[in-house]
Amino acid sequence: MKFTIYQESRPGCRPNNQDRVAYSYSRESLLMVVADGMGGHLHGEIAAQIATQYLIEAFQQAAQPQIRDELMFLSRSLTNAHNAIVDYAYDKRLPDAPRTTIVACLVQNSVAYWAHAGDSRLYLIRRGRSAAQTRDHSRLQLMIDQGLITEEEALHHPARNRVFSCLGGTHSPQVEFSSATPLFANDLIMMCTDGVWGNLEGEEIVDLMGEANILEASPRLLARAEARGGLTCDNLSIMSMRWHDDYADEHPSSISTNTMPIDTITTKMDGFGRGGRADANPLSENEIELAIKEINQAIKKYSRFDPR
Repeated sequence: MKFTIYQESRPGCRPNNQDRVAYSYSRESLLMVVADGMGGHLHGEIAAQIATQYLIEAFQQAAQPQIRDELMFLSRSLTNAHNAIVDYAYDKRLPDAPRTTIVACLVQNSVAYWAHAGDSRLYLIRRGRSAAQTRDHSRLQLMIDQGLITEEEALHHPARNRVFSCLGGTHSPQVEFSSATPLFANDLIMMCTDGVWGNLEGEEIVDLMGEANILEASPRLLARAEARGGLTCDNLSIMSMRWHDDYADEHPSSISTNTMPIDTITTKMDGFGRGGRADANPLSENEIELAIKEINQAIKKYSRFDPR
């Protein structure tokens, strides 16, 4: 595999960042995850952390160096992540279970498979045009589908943050899966939370990212979305991955897994409670350490992932 990848998460104008982004890859497989936590102080952040960390750890166990059944892996991982969040809420006796949206994408053999719950999105951009996009599991998307409002009206609708599917909460998630989607040289997969796409209109994302260098275009996209969000800007997170086939020109910033040892996994995941601006984080070191311990306990119950 050969690809260029970029991830970044910003708090926007919120006191803490409940988004989580992470990726992990072996010699022959790549997993990317974006989650947007929902809930009161700290709990949405924990839900997103549990979901992201569980998927990454499940990948690290199952990618040897490939995942045997891509869609089954995504299905079981998301189900177990949901159960781990529910268990956490039960153990803590929380009146409202923490929740998180999620979008996860697995790539191997130049084929992409993705799954999502909620309104965190995935875009596949090919030759400067949108080739695929996830459908939000939201009240607004249903209203758009029924012709009750336009996409432009949805940008400022008071119900824009209401989703009907997520991990955690009181209901089992409605997870939507893609078909196997072949990737070609220069294809772009971009995943983001609603803090990004919710502040940009129509084809703006496609126009800005298109054929651009993602290491330069991704932070520019975040900056534009953050500026548009103004004083009420939500957390913003992005994961951009440009795919290069075996015959692509060498990119100095690209990752090539061809020479990786077969039993090696590489991961990038921000630490809990330590992302974004240090002066914007309301959590003390003791709160962070306690949250990390509780997250690991919630995940441990489901950590024996069966890839069959």
